[in-house]
Amino acid sequence: MSSEVHPLRQATVIGGGIVGLCVAFHLLKTGVKVTVIERTDPGSGCSAGNAGSLSAGSVAPLAMPGVLKQASGMLFDPTGPLYIPTNYLLRVAPWIARFVASARPARVAEIAHSLHSLIGDAVEQHKKLAAKADCLDLIVETGQLHLYPNDKAFAKDTAGWALKISHGLDAERVGRSDIQRLEPAVGKAYQLGYYLPDQPWVKDPRQYSKRITDFLKASGVEFVRDRVNSLTRHCAGWTLDGENGFYQAEKVVIAAGTWSAQLLKKLRLSIPLETQRGYHVRYPYAQNLIQRVVVLADRKVFITPMQNGLRAAGTVEFGGLDLPPSIERARLLAGHAKAAFPSLDIHDPIEWMGHRPCLPDSLPVLGELPQHPGLWCAFGHGHLGLTGAAGTGALIAQAMTGSLHARAALAPFSATRF
Repeated sequence: MSSEVHPLRQATVIGGGIVGLCVAFHLLKTGVKVTVIERTDPGSGCSAGNAGSLSAGSVAPLAMPGVLKQASGMLFDPTGPLYIPTNYLLRVAPWIARFVASARPARVAEIAHSLHSLIGDAVEQHKKLAAKADCLDLIVETGQLHLYPNDKAFAKDTAGWALKISHGLDAERVGRSDIQRLEPAVGKAYQLGYYLPDQPWVKDPRQYSKRITDFLKASGVEFVRDRVNSLTRHCAGWTLDGENGFYQAEKVVIAAGTWSAQLLKKLRLSIPLETQRGYHVRYPYAQNLIQRVVVLADRKVFITPMQNGLRAAGTVEFGGLDLPPSIERARLLAGHAKAAFPSLDIHDPIEWMGHRPCLPDSLPVLGELPQHPGLWCAFGHGHLGLTGAAGTGALIAQAMTGSLHARAALAPFSATRF
């Protein structure tokens, strides 16, 4: 029997969000013919509605030791940063149990190490990709400012900051005078925090994805507008059953965000993927109020001066894919933004909601499925989709084209951990 390894010639990426686009970009670099199947416009959804942060130092998982004690008081508070509607509680309970279990100190250390391996060089990865795709001008290097109202709120996040700093994050502690110097518009409600000079941001995530898409199209990547309903394995690869037709693929990458679990369920694979519904509110006349990302860390709200207005993004709301958006959650962001920036022009706000694909241990699912040769996963990045996209694309492409080192690097993110 021949041991010859045949080179990958063709691959299909299901999902045209920022992760799928980065996978396509890196597969293209290796000489693979790539097709992207996306049910809506590429780069829409959370790839367009996120806070724009490139948070390469965000290695602390959402579930830190003591998370149950901290979160229990806010889970059922509609005004809190983490909220579960009572009619969704039973459905999300198994996920919450896994979430709490992942907060063991030893597991937190493992997760942080794995996240660092994936996103530690995210800034460099994105700059290289952006230079090639002609969107480097959208990456802004003024850093990020993470703020707290008082010492008590600051102390609650001590463990998370210590973990980030231990993995190399440059975090400069700032007081009220530093805040006024960096961002004069920040009101007296916020007194201290951290300035992260090496953490840039993208000033128009939608345009960032669009330019990558345009580059891929010009380079020969085929984009198909369709929704894939199921996949079937055959001797030469995979058949994808879409609403508008059937597609043949040598290898497949599932990068469909929150919808990825639905595809795998039809293959009798159960992945504990939940949608954490995120909101933003945009103020079109206030884009010049600040010069960098300002994070209201006590509220987990990111304020970003986008090209088309000031965007306040954040909150975590469980509710699945079917429940309608809660306008009240978006308006909470408006209240937080106005409290932090008293001079904010709040006229004509634009509200938005999207679905973040989240796993209970804050790690995405990456790599080939052992029982399904040729079927690869690249989803579940949660709050780090934009940050982790470029590194994910590079690792997936390297592993798919034969790199044993890349396959080993993907091991902590395997679906088999569930």
